[in-house]
This record gives sequence, C-alpha cells and structure tokens, in this order.
Amino acid sequence: MASERDARLNALLDKEDIRECLARFSRGMDRFDRAIYLSAFHADAEVAAGPFVGIAADCWDWAVPMHRAGQILTHHALLQSSIDLDGETAHVETYYQFVGRNRDESLWIAGGRYLDRFERRDGQWRIALRTNLIEWAHAPSPVPVPFADVPDLALNGISSRNLDDPSYRRPLNNQRKPNDPRKDVIKI
Repeated sequence: MASERDARLNALLDKEDIRECLARFSRGMDRFDRAIYLSAFHADAEVAAGPFVGIAADCWDWAVPMHRAGQILTHHALLQSSIDLDGETAHVETYYQFVGRNRDESLWIAGGRYLDRFERRDGQWRIALRTNLIEWAHAPSPVPVPFADVPDLALNGISSRNLDDPSYRRPLNNQRKPNDPRKDVIKI
C-alpha cells in the first residue's frame, strides 16, 4: 500500500505534468509552433475560444491567421492554476493575461481564465476540453479582432463570485457547440 507521502508525490508529479502541458499551449501560440500547441491537447479536444468552438487543430487554423495579421507578437502569460485531480481526470482553472503588440504599435490586452478538463490517456495528461472565459479586455479602436461584438459568448458562462461560476461545473462542458444555430456569425 502506498504511503501518504507516495500519494502526495504522485499528485505533485501529475500536477507538474499538467502545468508543463499548459506552458506548451502558451509557447506554441506565441511562437506559432503548431506541433507544440497541439501537444497540449488530445486530438479530439473541444475548445471554446472567443467566437470559435471546435477541435484544437481547427482552433489553431482559426487563431493563427488572426494573430499573424493583427499582431507583431503575442504573449500568453499564465498565472496561478488550481488543479483538482480525480483519478484519470483533472479539472483545472488557470488565470491568464494576454498582450498582443499590434502592427500599428498599439497594445491589445486581455485577461481571464482557462477552464480545462484534462484527461490522462496512455500515461499523458492533455487537455480534453477547454472553455476560455475572457473577463476583461482593452484594445485600440477599432478593435483589430473579429470577435469584438459576437453575441452569445456568455453561453460559455459568465464569471461570478459564487458557486454559479463556470469553474465549479462538473463535468466541465462548453455551453456552445459547433453548428449551434444561435451562432451564425461564428466561423469554424
């Protein structure tokens, strides 16, 4: 039987694997390195980011041209994470700040939280589902991104300071789905 110390060490190693996976996502986006970005997700992972809802590979195909056209560089800074391990599943909430240096030298800044359901498959922790809660943003006018006024983003959840916050949702799921008729403005 494993001792309490062994169990704690195993949990610590699992959490470190999850943090390294989160870092691969950010590095992959900021370096435009598709392989590193995709290594953070299971192939069938569902992602909801801004107006996009779909699989991680398609999210890359949507996000990179937008960032390439709009910014000289991007910086996805990860802040604290809370990791709730539950066997081969983990529910992870990570605060982030985003800064984009736009081509006109202005800055686009935003912050929020990634709500992720990680799954360990074949010994590898990766994101199986992600919801991005954009909680604040500031960009020059006109906003250089295509989702400035997209309706129904609140379907993914609105931040709240109580147990209604989407980070408490178990199982974690995205409220919007691809081909949802309410999202006719969303291109996947």
